[in-house]
Amino acid sequence: MALSPEARRAVEHARGEPRVHAPGYDIAAARVAARELALAEPPLELAEVRDLDADGVPVRLYRPADAAPGVVVHLHGGGFVFNDVEVHDRPCRRFAHGLGIAVLSVDYRLAPEHRFPAAPDDVDTVLAWLEREASSLDLDGPAYAHGDSAGANLALVAALRHPGRFRALVLHYPFLDPTAGFASYAEQADTGFDPEEAAWYWRQYAASAADLTDPDLAPLLSDRLGTLPPTLVTTAEHDPLRDEGERLVELIGEAGGQAVGTRWLGQLHGFWRHRQVFPAADQLMAQGASFIRSHA
Repeated sequence: MALSPEARRAVEHARGEPRVHAPGYDIAAARVAARELALAEPPLELAEVRDLDADGVPVRLYRPADAAPGVVVHLHGGGFVFNDVEVHDRPCRRFAHGLGIAVLSVDYRLAPEHRFPAAPDDVDTVLAWLEREASSLDLDGPAYAHGDSAGANLALVAALRHPGRFRALVLHYPFLDPTAGFASYAEQADTGFDPEEAAWYWRQYAASAADLTDPDLAPLLSDRLGTLPPTLVTTAEHDPLRDEGERLVELIGEAGGQAVGTRWLGQLHGFWRHRQVFPAADQLMAQGASFIRSHA
C-alpha cells in the first residue's frame, strides 16, 4: 500500500530537517524544540496530574475520573536520546482519559549523558517504588507496561526483567535490533530513519560494543520471551523498524507466549503521538487501550 496522504506530507517535510548523525548536530537544542512543539497543544484536563519522585526518578501520574484499579507504566520513545514526560504529556493525558486507568509516565535518564543500562535501571527503580507505594497512591490492582519505539524496547525489557509483574504489554513500533538487519531498513529507508541514523541512536545508547548483544539492550536475543504477559505489538507499514517488531511477535509465539501483531497500512514510524498530523493516531491509541482493558 502507498503512503497515506498525511504520511507522504510528513516525509516531504522531514527531508528539509537536519539529520541526527550530521556533524555538529545539537542534541540539546533538538530536545528543547521538541518540548516546545509538544507543549503548544492544549492539554486535556484530568482528575489528577501529579509529578512525583520515584526514589530519584521523576514520574508523572495521570488519573482520569472514575479510574479503574491498576496502573499503566508508560515509557516514552525518542531513540533513548530525545523526549521526556513533557513531550509525552498530551498523548499521556489522552491515553489515560480513553483508557480509564491511571498512567504513570517515567522520565528515565537519556543517552548519551547516561548510557545503557541507566534507562532500564531507572525503570527497575520505578517499579520497586511503585510496588511499595501503590496503596498510598491508590494504584492497587493490575499493572501494565506501554511504550513506543525506544520506550517499547524499555517496556519489553522491564517485562523480561520482572516476569509476572505486568498483566499485559503494549509495544508500538519497538526499536529492538542494533544490527538494523531486517529487510524493512532497505525497503523503507526513504520514509524513516535509515540504517545510518539507527546506528547513531544505538551508538549513543550503548556504553560498549558488548552491550549491543546484551538482551537487556537487544531483547530479540532474549531467551525469556516465553515469560512475557499477553503482548500487543503494532508496526507501521512504511517504517524501517517494521520487520523487527513483527519478528518479535513470531519469537514470542515460538517461545510459548501470547502475542498479537498489527501492521498499520500507509503509516510511518512515530505516528502514535502525533494526532494533529496522523488521523490514525487516535485509532492506534484506542487499540492499545482496548488491549489493556481486555486483560483487566
